[in-house]
Amino acid sequence: MKIGILGTGIVGQTIGSRLIQNHHQVMLGARSAQNEKAAQWVQQQGEHASQGTFADAARFGEILFNCTAGMASLEVLQQAGPDNLPGKILVDVSNPLDFSRGMPPVLSVCNEDSLAERIQRTFPQLKVVKTLNTMTCAIMVKPDSLQEEHNVFISGNETTAKATVTKLLQNEFGWKSVIDLGDITSARGTEMFLPLWLRLYGTFQSADFNIKIVRK
Repeated sequence: MKIGILGTGIVGQTIGSRLIQNHHQVMLGARSAQNEKAAQWVQQQGEHASQGTFADAARFGEILFNCTAGMASLEVLQQAGPDNLPGKILVDVSNPLDFSRGMPPVLSVCNEDSLAERIQRTFPQLKVVKTLNTMTCAIMVKPDSLQEEHNVFISGNETTAKATVTKLLQNEFGWKSVIDLGDITSARGTEMFLPLWLRLYGTFQSADFNIKIVRK
């Protein structure tokens, strides 16, 4: 499968590397086709890795991952080009964290809206599926690195798109427990988990943790 990843940071590179290990072709997209971080990653990953602009990656991918900083996501998707997006699944991993006032960051949107909803409204022909945004990237692609079973959540309006992403999470990354929270408005809950995640990170001094839902 051809997969386009928007963003060249540690999240995009980690997801891309795992997908290449599973024999997919991956293009990292950036503002510049000559992005140095992307070039280094391509050199490390070999023939199934490539780089380009946001528009190149959006055009290339059968499935897209949004691994950009949440405050820039809408701008990045505009640069990706509306003509390159219709009908495609966008796996939205981003969070609307605003660092302008220092640490800890605050949410730029919450309660009655979410970043995922804004992306879906702005690009209605995309099939936005929110997932993987409640953990660090190492756990996203290797959930069995934690000792106990734990959970990942998905939100989205398109049932078939969520089914496709669920299979990807299970088959490519090894997730055993995927919880469908409902339509794209349910992304408000997972995005609003981030302030608690940041506090836990500060308490544990480690990002090696995740949510485990325990039911009666």
